[in-house]
Amino acid sequence: MSYHASRRTLLTAAALAAVTAGGAASVARGSRPTPDQPRPAPDDPRPGDRAPGPEHAARLLGRMSLEEKVGQLFVSRAYGHSATDPDPADAEKNLAQFGVRTAAELVSRYHLGGVIYFAWARNTRTPHQIAELSNGLQRAAAATGAGVPLLLSTDQEHGIIARIGKPATLLPGAMALGAGGSTAAARRAGRIAGTELASMGIRQDYAPVADVNVNPANPVIGVRSFGADPRAVAGLVAAQVGGYQGAGVAATAKHFPGHGDTETDSHVGLPVMRHTRAQWEELDEPPFRAAVAAGVDAVMTAHIVFPALDPSQDPATLSHPIVTGILRERLGFRGVVVTDALDMAGVRQKYGDDRIPVLALKAGCDQLLNAPDLALAQRAVLAAVAAGELSEARIEESVLRILELKARRGLFADPYTSAERVDAATGTAAHLAAADAIAAGTTTLLANPDKLLPLDPGAAPRLLVTGTDPASPSGTTGPPTSVLARELTALGCRASAVAPARAVAAAPGHAAVLVCTYNVPDGESPQRTLVTELLATGVPVVVVAIRNPYDPARLPRCAAELATYSWTDVELRAAARVITGAVRPAGRLPVPVPGRYPLGHGLAYG
Repeated sequence: MSYHASRRTLLTAAALAAVTAGGAASVARGSRPTPDQPRPAPDDPRPGDRAPGPEHAARLLGRMSLEEKVGQLFVSRAYGHSATDPDPADAEKNLAQFGVRTAAELVSRYHLGGVIYFAWARNTRTPHQIAELSNGLQRAAAATGAGVPLLLSTDQEHGIIARIGKPATLLPGAMALGAGGSTAAARRAGRIAGTELASMGIRQDYAPVADVNVNPANPVIGVRSFGADPRAVAGLVAAQVGGYQGAGVAATAKHFPGHGDTETDSHVGLPVMRHTRAQWEELDEPPFRAAVAAGVDAVMTAHIVFPALDPSQDPATLSHPIVTGILRERLGFRGVVVTDALDMAGVRQKYGDDRIPVLALKAGCDQLLNAPDLALAQRAVLAAVAAGELSEARIEESVLRILELKARRGLFADPYTSAERVDAATGTAAHLAAADAIAAGTTTLLANPDKLLPLDPGAAPRLLVTGTDPASPSGTTGPPTSVLARELTALGCRASAVAPARAVAAAPGHAAVLVCTYNVPDGESPQRTLVTELLATGVPVVVVAIRNPYDPARLPRCAAELATYSWTDVELRAAARVITGAVRPAGRLPVPVPGRYPLGHGLAYG
């Protein structure tokens, strides 16, 4: 393994001051505020008053039972598109996993602090439906227990990870933004994404990814990272934090202490980071330090073993030396620490599901995300308090941070949204145009030895588009070969998409064949065979790497090679504009392509 050499990033270790802008106002017990007219408790500020201070959070905390405090630590999935009227299959899933039929009952029974939305849990059909779900969940929270509003969250990284699709705006992902190299564009993307999430009632996004991807074999981070240069990644992470939080959504830098040089997916196994302490300080630390300095609301831990930082072989999520010793004490982070999902295999290798939440709290985590058995996890935390393994004061430390975060994001003032807010913010013409403008600077032209590109759409060239068609990211049109052919045709070309099995026979008579590649492996593979056979036809071949930019190094050299970093509509549309010369290529590789192209490589026209 070779590491990208970079001068140590000289980022000031600005420790976050204690939160003063937030604090939590409470909703009176038993009251049932509506989206139009939330009713605060008598001793808390009314809408329009000065923002509540930390004393209000402390007063609310003092009124909560231990069970309510423990509930605030948990963020759980819930099945269904509606808080109170899920489809029968989703009601059955809720019953089987949680002992309740609806998401509203789940919030009430477990005193939840938050709910995470997933497409596979059927939470995210349309923006209007999501807003209605959010309001229903907030009504359930207001009507029970201490009446604390929920922190509703999702993974909306954009690029290859997006839980909410069209008609919401889909933006270039992290590595595409890294190729663009513009902190202003990254901040603008974060602001647009945050504005749209907030309009749907989602006030925490598990983004941006702060991992520095220095390993081409990384199976889980890859293009979710801004790149391999710690200095560049740090700047883009800080910019996105400002964008999200400027829109009223809590940003979450992940996955601490860094997941960029692993070869195991923590969803299915336990990765080990082999960096030395010095390498960690050089490569992995700078983006997290930058996020803390930028005032990030939350940091998510990684389910990875990092022997140089903690020799115990415990995953970082359960490591006191990493969470408390490094994140809290070395970096000075005072916000909310959220675990990565506790149902992932990476955190379940060494301990049982009853021990994991207790150990995460002992390590210094605050929010416990998506426990596989929510009832068991809450019982385990309560039992640990009863046994003296965890003190109630330790629980209160985390709850106070969570309440202050909720207040900072305006949830006590107004936890609800409306159809009008959705319409005013989501998928607007201005946002869609901004997404295209940002994407225009991200497509990277890697090779063009014979100046084949740009093609002249005025000549209406016949183009064949083929290659791999991976499942489309949430809410995009797909499949990618068809989308690319459609976009090229819209620009004046005569493009058609065909399956790989028909491509070689169909190639003659075309001005060029464009091959979409997806994570080409080393050695022989069907994708390599396809490119080789197409080259033998004599028709110019253009490789379009639609995910990882490492593909060209694993293929024969072609007439042109491009990297798009994802296969969402916005990135394929940008690639089509570069191919036809409607936009000049401006992207630069944010990672090196071993054996082929250095970091920062990228060609221009003319």
